Order: sequence, then C-alpha cells, then structure tokens
Amino acid sequence: MRVVIAEDSVLLREGLTRLLTDRGHEVVAGVGDGEALVRAVDGLAAEGALPDVVVADVRMPPTHTDEGVRAAITLRSAHPRLGVLVLSQYVEESYATELIAGSSTGIGYLLKDRVADVAEFTDAVVRVAEGGTALDPEVVAQLLGRSRKQDVLAGLTPREREVLGLMAEGRTNAAIAAGLVVSHGAVEKHVSNIFMKLGLSQSDGDHRRVLAVLTYLGS
Repeated sequence: MRVVIAEDSVLLREGLTRLLTDRGHEVVAGVGDGEALVRAVDGLAAEGALPDVVVADVRMPPTHTDEGVRAAITLRSAHPRLGVLVLSQYVEESYATELIAGSSTGIGYLLKDRVADVAEFTDAVVRVAEGGTALDPEVVAQLLGRSRKQDVLAGLTPREREVLGLMAEGRTNAAIAAGLVVSHGAVEKHVSNIFMKLGLSQSDGDHRRVLAVLTYLGS
C-alpha cells in the first residue's frame, strides 16, 4: 500500500510513518499543510504513481480550521480512485457529510482520541485504500442523527439501522453477528433487506455495501 500522510505535527507525522512502514507499507510523501498535500498527490498522479490512500488531519496550517478536509475533498474530486482517511479531534458534521456524500468508495473518518488500537487503525487505512469505509461510531451516530427523518430510510427496521450503522464502521458480517449476538445467517438476511430497501441491485457488484452506507449517511 502506498500512502501520503498530511499532518502538521512533526512527531505525529513521523509516528504514523513509522507505524505504517513497520507493517510493510510505503509512505511516499509526508506533508504539513493542505496545499502541500494537494501538490504532493497531484505530482505523484502526474508521474503515473497515484497513491492508494491519503491519511490527513482535518485541521492544518495556516488557520487550523478546515484545510485538511478541504484538500481531501479537492483530491477526491480530481482523483476518484484515491482513498481518503481523515483524522480529527471532533466530528465536523458539515465537512464529514460533504466528504462522504461526494464519494462512492474508499472513505474514512476517525476521531484521534478514540483510536485506541494500532492494529485497528492500520486495518482501517488498508480498508479505505481497498475501497471500503472506516467511520468512527461517534461520527456515524452524529451523521445518522441528522438523516433519520429522510424518506429513503423510512423502510428500514430498527435492527436494520443498527446493522447498517455497524457496516458504516467497516465491520464484516461476522463481526456484526458477534457484536449483536445473532447468527451469521441473520446478519446476511438483514444486509440483503437493506440492499433491497435502498434500491441497490446485484448489478452494483461488490460496492453495494459501500453504496448502502453512503446512501444512509448522505440522505
């Protein structure tokens, strides 16, 4: 996996670089602000070497407000195949919604203080690079709170909403079954019903899972 890291804290940027390289991944660029992030990725793309994923802090210089996530949104528009995982101290609802709504694959939003396990973090980076999702449960809860009244979700049962929320966190069917203490077959039935109710057919292929999550959060 080829990664670009955007983080203005030198210690954190170097720590993320070491963490990922120790697990066999290649950090092809490390930058400290949003403009440098866009330049780095665009430059790599121009060389035919677009990275698999960007890991970016939401707030970076010069104003420490939204530079990171704005750069991420710009890059996703220019390079739709680029995976983007943003890190934040807080849930920035408007930016999270804009980032997620404009994406079909490979998106993540994690809260720094809630990343408690290194292996889970690296798994999340890989999952986003491979086109999946990695959303912190708190992010999911806040975004879902804004979307529960939308008609597109009206047909989902409470259990189906719960399953879809866990899907948004990047959980597999097996992990969902273990978490809800139900059978794997029960989870598969719920997932199938979710796809049907959200109008996602077999023709949507392997990305139905991601599309279901994005439909839910972006509605």
